[in-house]
Amino acid sequence: MSKDDVAPTAASEYLNPHYWDKRFSAEEHYEWFKDYSHFRNLIMDHLNPHDSVLELGCGNSQLSEELYRDGVVDITCIDLSAVAVEKMRARLLENGCKDIKVLQADMLELPFGNDSFDVVIEKGTMDVLFVDSGDPWNPKPETVRKVMTMLEGVDRVLKPHGTFISITFGQPHFRRPFFEAPQFTWSMEWKTFGDGFHYFVYTLKKGKRPLDFKENHEKLEKPSLCLLQDELEGEDYQFRTNVDEL
Repeated sequence: MSKDDVAPTAASEYLNPHYWDKRFSAEEHYEWFKDYSHFRNLIMDHLNPHDSVLELGCGNSQLSEELYRDGVVDITCIDLSAVAVEKMRARLLENGCKDIKVLQADMLELPFGNDSFDVVIEKGTMDVLFVDSGDPWNPKPETVRKVMTMLEGVDRVLKPHGTFISITFGQPHFRRPFFEAPQFTWSMEWKTFGDGFHYFVYTLKKGKRPLDFKENHEKLEKPSLCLLQDELEGEDYQFRTNVDEL
């Protein structure tokens, strides 16, 4: 099966649950933003074998299996697609990872109590919320609402000193306004990985924001954008962003 068999015809299809059900029915495995080996060294310092971990939007990724093999066994995965959940459960059982829990759930309505997890991790899941966001410097109100709803849910289910790990190609000048919103107490750092084209690993530590942190409401200067159109399409995304204008 070629990637063309599952690629959407419009970016907005990524927001349609039926698209994902159809895709996961046909597709056995796909890794957004490289596989685990490319960023393992960037996240393992923030994980230990006793952590309870929540993965948002597991799809058909092997991330949870790789974490399990690295000794992190208390893992819960969620996905909005019932097809993805069913197939993931079967695959994990077949591969000897029966302790990993897989639930059908919406990342905008996390069905967990407060302070439930030591670590929440997502890889490419939050990016879906930006596919129809309009101007990346001034996203649509609906995009802002959904992203903030997701982040507020993550903050709620994280334990007091928990860690949120976000793996994305969203650059810091686009992510910072969300991650550094005043309702959060996260410290924020990021590192990059990838060959030529860089992806980002954001590590946000709850309750670790510096006491002298001040919100910066000044308009950010537009840097040169390194997201080339062929790279975006290579990840199967079709963001409605005119790169030449940025």
